[in-house]
Amino acid sequence: MKVLVVGDGGREHALAWKLLQSLRVQRCWCVPGNGGTALLERCENIPLAVEDIDGIAQVAFKNQIDLVIVGPEVPLSLGIGDLLQKKGIPVFGPTRLGAKIESSKSWAKTLMLEAGVPVAQGKTFTNATAAKAYINQQGTPIVVKADGLAAGKGVIVTQTIPEAYAAVDDLFKMGFFRILVEECLIGEEVSILAITDGITVRSLLPAQDHKRIGEGDIGLNTGGMGAYCPAPIATPDLLQRVDEEILKPTVAALRDRGIDYRGVLYAGLMVSPQGELKVLEYNCRFGDPETQAVLPLLETPLDQVILACVQQRLEELPPLRWHLGTAVCVVAVSAGYPGKYEKGKLITGIQEAEAMGVTVFQAGTALEGDRLVTDGGRVLGVTAIRQNLSEAIIEVYKGVNSIDFEGKYYRRDIGYRARSRKG
Repeated sequence: MKVLVVGDGGREHALAWKLLQSLRVQRCWCVPGNGGTALLERCENIPLAVEDIDGIAQVAFKNQIDLVIVGPEVPLSLGIGDLLQKKGIPVFGPTRLGAKIESSKSWAKTLMLEAGVPVAQGKTFTNATAAKAYINQQGTPIVVKADGLAAGKGVIVTQTIPEAYAAVDDLFKMGFFRILVEECLIGEEVSILAITDGITVRSLLPAQDHKRIGEGDIGLNTGGMGAYCPAPIATPDLLQRVDEEILKPTVAALRDRGIDYRGVLYAGLMVSPQGELKVLEYNCRFGDPETQAVLPLLETPLDQVILACVQQRLEELPPLRWHLGTAVCVVAVSAGYPGKYEKGKLITGIQEAEAMGVTVFQAGTALEGDRLVTDGGRVLGVTAIRQNLSEAIIEVYKGVNSIDFEGKYYRRDIGYRARSRKG
């Protein structure tokens, strides 16, 4: 079996790494991939932009690819799923219309409201004056969201009226034609990555992301600074409620709209102190860095799981098998991220880290001859699996500290909510 993974992040490195563990997967192509995927055995990088969906389709056709897995949201929103389906190439990822569950927050909210899925109260606006009037009426704290793809950075939590006004102005200046203004939900977030064939839906293990750049969840939003899995806030009872109150109604609502959704439904949820559940957002793809914490625990071959979705026989798939431990992923970033940063910094210590028993998933890296250098904001993620969270945290930071590049920054508190929960 020949597979192609679209994307260049740590998520895609983890997907390729996991797929190549299957005896059925002979070769893997990554478009464009990164320095980590370039070093995987039986894996080849193809230097095309993820937006070049025609070029990617040509690569898949030329190499007689049996399965395409799309990592990032951008090519899905451009219709890569539709294009590959037309060419008869099996693809794991929704159509352009299905991808609107992430690419248009207002569309997704309408869908959820019609399906009875619990969401934050709020309104959609196409001009700043009306949005500011609503903010003045509602008061703060309040959340301002871009109605479009923003690389995980289009949600601004504001504490004062001037902050909220500035957020509105900033998003419209960035070129967004529509924004959402919503109530600020209080509680603890959890990421539920679910897979669906358009009829049946199954959750993977729950994870918790750390979006803010600063320890204690302060500072600017990022693509994600670390994650751990499973997240103890997601009890079996809560996961049952997620399945019945959120995931199943969403898949049914998509189907009612004529959308054949085969891929990942990633629900970002808020759990209130009283146990109330609300959806913060939906994504149409695997989370990053949650994937780097979830997939290492999966014992069922990943290609088997994905093919069951693509071939619409997920209901027939036996229960997924999982490692019983805990995985923690810590992301190391370039100085200045999520703002401006420099590239081309030499990376050392990865082999030493992996010798300690951790796994390094590369993201913003590139090979320059035999030198591995930084090539992005989020440079790499280190994942450790141990019997419990405390042990995994100790080991993951040993791995992170053995890797070096100029300007390296990472959060030292990944997993802090779960640790405080355990007392």
